[in-house]
Amino acid sequence: MKVLIVDDSVVMRSQIKSSLDGVDFIEVVGAANNGKIALQRLEQITVEAVILDMEMPELNGIETIKAIRKAKYPVRILVFSALTTSGSMATLDALSAGADDFIAKPSGPGMSLENAVEKIREQIVPKLNQFLNEKEKLSLKQKVESPEGSFSEQTFAKKDLSNFIPSLIVIGSSTGGPPAIEKVLSDLPKTLRVPILIAQHMPPVFTASFAKRLGQITGIECEEGRDGEILNNNKIYIAPGDFHMSLVKVSNQVQIKLDKTPHRNSVRPAVDPLFETAANLYGPKTLAIVLTGMGEDGLVGARAIKSENGAVAIQNKESCVVFGMPGAINAAQLQDAEGDLTFINHLVKRVTS
Repeated sequence: MKVLIVDDSVVMRSQIKSSLDGVDFIEVVGAANNGKIALQRLEQITVEAVILDMEMPELNGIETIKAIRKAKYPVRILVFSALTTSGSMATLDALSAGADDFIAKPSGPGMSLENAVEKIREQIVPKLNQFLNEKEKLSLKQKVESPEGSFSEQTFAKKDLSNFIPSLIVIGSSTGGPPAIEKVLSDLPKTLRVPILIAQHMPPVFTASFAKRLGQITGIECEEGRDGEILNNNKIYIAPGDFHMSLVKVSNQVQIKLDKTPHRNSVRPAVDPLFETAANLYGPKTLAIVLTGMGEDGLVGARAIKSENGAVAIQNKESCVVFGMPGAINAAQLQDAEGDLTFINHLVKRVTS
């Protein structure tokens, strides 16, 4: 994968390049100290991924992303983000403008050059690898195995969603998820008839900013879920960063449970705990939606929902940034419906009205 590094800091450009040195599937083909020069490089050389700083002279990160997308350069864009409230809001703006994913800037007291390079490498290599795999994966035909072994052989009847009315909607997503969720939940009725719970792979601070942004976009109350909170039909809940969010029943009321049990599918929050407990409590009245994202998180949970005669809808490959999560469900043939974000938006609007 041919990579262009764009950052006005000589030190950051050097750290990023060092983090990619020796990775056999990555070739750094150029560098630029601002967005204007980056656009010139894109005209001159073949680039498949751009690693982009947000604050730069001449042309900042958001302006550069918009220019790249307007010119239709076929590149993946990763932005560097500060782990602060302002940094998280700027990152969400970047994702909405067309960035594919983000990387946290290494920070902390006494951060050595070696540690900074290692932290960048730990984040950036898997993200570039997922894009490389998407590019090379013409179709997802391999069998998806699950920890349940023989249970993965079980098949389920497809559910007709044309007249399906759920009592709960749960959504799982990862890479490319925030702008996809924004589109799926846009233009909903201002009074929802069911609660919507979302597990998006994001770190702390980012989930709070995302909840605030989603509330502003939809006009519906949207917050990070709180431990022990009773579900409200007319509300959107986001799993807080670094917590699994699940559901429990206490005195005939459904409550949110937050915990820091071990990572699942290498992430926390994970989609599976939310989906599994939704299946247990809402059974056939559950609608699960799996959007763009890397890996297979949500597969086990989707199978649990189908085993209780609930419904599963997934984003289609053509509209995904990464078809990993919905692709795993597609390979296991667990979905009842599949379509682009407009299709899923129409589905959600119908069942929440």
